Amino acid sequence: MGDLSKTFRVRDYDLDATLASGQAFRWQSLGQAWEGVIGGRWVRLCAAKDGIAAEVAKPVSDWSWLEEYLQLQVDLDQVLATFPDDEPMRNAVAALPGLRLLRQDYWECLASFILSATKQIVQIRQMVALLSERHGEPIASGGDDPAFAFPTIEAVASCSEKELRECKLGFRAPNLLAAARDILDKKIDWRQLPTMSTDEAREELMKLRGVGPKIADCVLLFAGVHHEVFPVDVWIERALQQFYFPKRRPSAKRLRKFADTHFGPYAGYAQQYLFHHARVNLKLK
Repeated sequence: MGDLSKTFRVRDYDLDATLASGQAFRWQSLGQAWEGVIGGRWVRLCAAKDGIAAEVAKPVSDWSWLEEYLQLQVDLDQVLATFPDDEPMRNAVAALPGLRLLRQDYWECLASFILSATKQIVQIRQMVALLSERHGEPIASGGDDPAFAFPTIEAVASCSEKELRECKLGFRAPNLLAAARDILDKKIDWRQLPTMSTDEAREELMKLRGVGPKIADCVLLFAGVHHEVFPVDVWIERALQQFYFPKRRPSAKRLRKFADTHFGPYAGYAQQYLFHHARVNLKLK
């Protein structure tokens, strides 16, 4: 027994900003609702008067998986209180009140960000959707057509490079294939990543083909518990330069050092506010 729907009471949660902010790629906006897949479940989410309304295709008795994914237990006021009190940060928070971080599956997050190299968010979503349709398990959805779970490590590892390239992955196909096979071959300490320090986990992830500091940091932030991690990509480099160094041209190394020391214990949250604000609301030079 279980329920097909549940409303979660939570304040200061901007579902639109959170699901559109480039941290997860299985969500599709349909009118007032968002439809996506979490693990092996199809989910429809929409903002409700007192929180978030969720709908699933099969009855659920324990909803803790969704509470964990949405990070409903996080005290956002406590997080925001750690941000530096400067104009760029105040503007980003004011523009996106209620933006949250999700807690994603490690494998899906890693694979998605391996696919993200040199691609925009809409293109990453397309690759992830096609990969899931061709190599993921079909699951019940809210409509006549099935949804698809993200393919497991084993499913990806059993593919040929040609099969992955047919999902429009391009040069990312061999990287994804190598990552899956290396994980299965235990070339990295995959199961221990959540318990490692930030530096240890980053170093471990970067043993995988196609994983540099930015991708590793995205995985640590969006799938792990490393809220102090501040991933730096081209958008963040531009934002930091324009917001904090308007009259100088600091190197990427200098920007990373600044980010590591300026944004506090929840630097990853600060990064997501700056990233989404810069990408959506500003015309950066």
